[in-house]
Amino acid sequence: MATLQEIVSKQVPLAPGHRMCSGCSIPVIVNTIIAASDKPVIIANATGCLEVASTIYPFTAWKVPWMHLTFENAAAVAAGIETAYKAFKKRGKMKDDVNIIAFGGDGGTYDIGFQALSGALERGHKFLYVVYDNEGYMNTGNQRSGATPFGADTTTVPAGTMSIGKTQWRKNIVEICAAHRIPYAAQATAHNTLDLFNKAKKAFAADGPSFIAALQPCTTNWKYDTALTMAYSKLAVETNFWPLYEVENGKVHINYKPKERKPIEEFLKGQGRFRHLFKPENRHVIEEMQKMIDEEWERLLKLEESQVQI
Repeated sequence: MATLQEIVSKQVPLAPGHRMCSGCSIPVIVNTIIAASDKPVIIANATGCLEVASTIYPFTAWKVPWMHLTFENAAAVAAGIETAYKAFKKRGKMKDDVNIIAFGGDGGTYDIGFQALSGALERGHKFLYVVYDNEGYMNTGNQRSGATPFGADTTTVPAGTMSIGKTQWRKNIVEICAAHRIPYAAQATAHNTLDLFNKAKKAFAADGPSFIAALQPCTTNWKYDTALTMAYSKLAVETNFWPLYEVENGKVHINYKPKERKPIEEFLKGQGRFRHLFKPENRHVIEEMQKMIDEEWERLLKLEESQVQI
């Protein structure tokens, strides 16, 4: 297990002075994951908040090799980098080992980029794909994505007198990726640095593709005070809205089980995107959300207990 000293002693690959929003935890996620690599890294970065805010021309915040991509092809480019790297090694043109990382937002992962991601996982390319999941197309104005939670207000599915917001539950992207029979997939958060770091180390050590979904609370479109990012990250875990778990070779292991689970209201309140749910006529939406969360948690516990392969 890693220590905080081990993490903070590493060189920071994403320099200060980037233009991420106040309170954004994307830099924490990026720096923690790259710090877990014991080899040089090559980054493939899909269009999104991270790409736009870290490389506004003519500046860059990156201290490592980095490639800008479109929304949909981060995994395909990472697979191409891995293939070229293997060819160079075979010809004796490269000797050092590297870790290849693809970063994408949830829009570019759950939706637009899923075909490329699924193909790369199925082909078995060795790289780590990381989705910093802020649960919507935040870079372009909070449109609904496949990661957007049930009941959330978005610009494309707005809440109102005739709508509760999004009416579908979010995709379970970790289990979808694990179902490709990859050696490692995990769900993590920004606030639990040690958990994220240890999962990244396992991902880099995996003999094949690996995947990490890291929840990234978004102050701009979740609409909460910028000082509360880590508090909301923690509440997501304490309410079982975003369980911390990993799937190693198809077997589920839950990394944290809340001793006293908090009700989902604790996570929802204070977020502008869920404000409408606290009206009396929408109380049933919160109750339905709690029911779905409880059912998903029980299912996850049974998967861990049975050790049936996903």
